[in-house]
Amino acid sequence: MQMMNPPFLRTKHRISPYLFILLVFILFVSFIYGHNFIFIFRQHHHHDTHALFSTTPGELTQPTDKQQKVAAFAVGKTAEEGGCDLFSGRWVRDELTRPLYEESECPYIQPQLTCQEHGRPDKEYRRWRWQPHGCDLPTFNASLMLEMLRGKRMMFIGDSLNRGQYVSLICLLHQFIPEDAKSMETFDSLTVFTAKEYNATIEFYWAPFLLESNSDNAVIHRVTDRIVRKGSINKHGRYWRGADIVVFNTYLWWITGSKMKILLGSFNDEVKEIVELSTEDAYRMAMKSLVRWVSMNMDPNKTRVFFTSMSPSHGKSIEWGGEPGGNCYNETTPINDPTYWSSDSQKSIMQVIGEVFRKSRVPITFLNITQLSSYRKDAHTSIYKKQWSPLTPEQLSNPVSYADCVHWCLPGLQDTWNELLFAKLLYP
Repeated sequence: MQMMNPPFLRTKHRISPYLFILLVFILFVSFIYGHNFIFIFRQHHHHDTHALFSTTPGELTQPTDKQQKVAAFAVGKTAEEGGCDLFSGRWVRDELTRPLYEESECPYIQPQLTCQEHGRPDKEYRRWRWQPHGCDLPTFNASLMLEMLRGKRMMFIGDSLNRGQYVSLICLLHQFIPEDAKSMETFDSLTVFTAKEYNATIEFYWAPFLLESNSDNAVIHRVTDRIVRKGSINKHGRYWRGADIVVFNTYLWWITGSKMKILLGSFNDEVKEIVELSTEDAYRMAMKSLVRWVSMNMDPNKTRVFFTSMSPSHGKSIEWGGEPGGNCYNETTPINDPTYWSSDSQKSIMQVIGEVFRKSRVPITFLNITQLSSYRKDAHTSIYKKQWSPLTPEQLSNPVSYADCVHWCLPGLQDTWNELLFAKLLYP
């Protein structure tokens, strides 16, 4: 007798037409966007290794295969195709997405950076977006950034330019945090922004040389005769331990126009032993101390370490083809010359960083903002800021004489620095 199959095996299954349409749609989307999905879901076990620099300003030496990585969600060249240098590109005008926030909406901006409040007549400096060659920067996602910071401590360590980047990041994030779930407090050299719902802090620590110096007072630090104490990074470093993400910078305070004074003993010594070093040698000493401190105090499996390169100034308009005797005052458009480089001292300092970081055993991600910022002669605070002291009649009659061509308006250029930081956090 022939055995009959059970009824459930003899039943003919038909695919629902709706399910069939859904499957076809999924296959189509996978075909079109499959490459982006790979970027999103691929697991990465690579930390950005220490920066390797060429002698050409603004360029890195040829990376290894493992270093040829493109930022997550960036559109364009893939790592396999040669990678995309996020720091090489051009500025494009963008009225749709810029500015990323309004000056009046962020109460954390210092009065030294609120250009609109202090009468700047133009707003074009806020409408430029950085466009890397061959790819796009990931769109800054405040919610995702806050999730990345959940339960973590992030620190910006350095001078007032690093503080500007710190405030920029808070301006990018704070509107996504309820008013009663955020706070900002200052304790001497340390400023702490707390996002309570995320159990996260974003902090700034004033240390313009990273090492101990006679300019360490966070309020009263305008010292003309600057002295840095050799081997003293632990004076400040004890406050940095335990951070999950650190962003260092130091440059501006080393540029004195003469040799740097280095203290070999203690500031408490009755007779102080001081030697003078060139800017490059003094800076190299500091970078070696930083790398040594990071290797002894930061676990690369738990902590991301960043170093922001030199922030350029625009004190001589003749350097970009302007009239002699001018500076950033009244400049309203970026420099269009892609070969423009603002300072030979920055080239030599870039070399020093490359030499020292190349030998680091701990990964330090280098945020190379120097070249892209060099184009932005229009983005400085200029005369549109709170002045530290009353201006003389002579100064008022010649705005060029008191224009600040070092610091940057917010919103503005430093928001781009944080977009680059966000990209590197997403995809080391």
